[in-house]
Amino acid sequence: MKRSVLELQHVTRGLPHGGFVLVLNTGAIIDPEAEAMLQALHSRSVGGIRAHLKTLAEKGPERFMENFYVGYGHKSIGDCGTGTIFIEGVSMLVAKAIQDWLLYSGQEASTRYIDFSTQRFVDPVGLPGSTEILEAWRSFYLSSQEPIRAHLRGCFPIKTGEDVKVYDKAINARSFDILRGFLPAGASTNLAWHTNLRQAADHILMLRQHPLREVKIVAEAMESALQETFPSSFGQKRYESTEEYHALWMREGYYFSGTKHHDVCLPGRVGAARKKVVLTRDSIDRSLLPEYAHFLLLRPEKTELPKQISECGTMQFEFLIDFGSFRDIQRHRSVIQRMPLLSSSFGMHSWYLESLPDKLRQEAENLVRRQLIAIDTLPQDKFVRQYYFPMGMCVPCRLTGDLPALVYVVERRAQRDVHPTLHEVALEVADELITQFGSNGLALSIDREKGRFDTKRGLQDIVQK
Repeated sequence: MKRSVLELQHVTRGLPHGGFVLVLNTGAIIDPEAEAMLQALHSRSVGGIRAHLKTLAEKGPERFMENFYVGYGHKSIGDCGTGTIFIEGVSMLVAKAIQDWLLYSGQEASTRYIDFSTQRFVDPVGLPGSTEILEAWRSFYLSSQEPIRAHLRGCFPIKTGEDVKVYDKAINARSFDILRGFLPAGASTNLAWHTNLRQAADHILMLRQHPLREVKIVAEAMESALQETFPSSFGQKRYESTEEYHALWMREGYYFSGTKHHDVCLPGRVGAARKKVVLTRDSIDRSLLPEYAHFLLLRPEKTELPKQISECGTMQFEFLIDFGSFRDIQRHRSVIQRMPLLSSSFGMHSWYLESLPDKLRQEAENLVRRQLIAIDTLPQDKFVRQYYFPMGMCVPCRLTGDLPALVYVVERRAQRDVHPTLHEVALEVADELITQFGSNGLALSIDREKGRFDTKRGLQDIVQK
């Protein structure tokens, strides 16, 4: 079995500076295009699947997919076949762009499990000054690991009966949670995207017009590899007006720079100490919600609400959070989120600095001050400068969701195993939901102890046995 897997021919496209895109060949006899064809035939004929399998064997899927999916635009046929794309050696910004899709399914490498001593940092400016910025972040990240671990062991000594290996892994996890705030968004990562053929084509249509050149290059590489892998499902005609429209949106409307509500959340502003999350819109229909009160009241702990409750409407929240924790909450596809512009406008999240020992904190504050000045002098636009900001910088977030989606998000993120900066935001959203809908029977399973060190973090790993 191992030998046959190694012999599979995957379609690969190289990326600048050593990264690549790979479309996985599973070795299936009935490939995704054939599978899509069979489902389409099954919807149009009562002849049965056995008859369609015979048709597939005799004629193959190529002409069928070319004619009906691409040629005639029956896009639902493309929903019936799936593929997996592996993207390696790209910046965190590329990963976020690919994942910024409501139907995204896949995984991204965690910053806890990447060796950043040798990991490439994407440097689109390519000048000595820009390289110095990236390497300064790397130097601080690497040199601070042992001092922070020693500091954490002093703050959270091992308890009687705790497993030493699990405790050490939890200490390491916490140190990486702190130090990720000093990694630049240009740090490279790996991700996988499992998608159906239709969604791949639709999303790449947008990614081709992204403001970042790196994203465009990856989009073109993915499209080229998919065309070779599934020649009858890609190659849709391009329309100039459509391309121009998407280019306009991606250039002028894609990135979210924040609103007046985010100014309230800045440190030192009125109300900032009391409230970090602002409810900016509430369109929940209170006259309809009582129909579901019985089901809100009887919901077992951590059980998802029926999706039909979504008909009651949506709520919208705005808040500031560090880019690292935005990467975490962006994983939730049930809510709509804007892609924030990473900049110096809202400063570094205080948690990352406050979590350092005193001597290291002073060093970090001086480093951040110098680095932000250097970034602002780079001869590039605001989009490209994102590569050089650390992931501890606060970004403006706007999140919109219905009640079932919001309940799921806060119950997952308002827990002790979640990064403290996201835990804090999730708790405030949870409190708002309870205030608004507790009288209708809504109760939430959340952990209110902020910033607690829990050795269970040492168990959150995927290891090869």
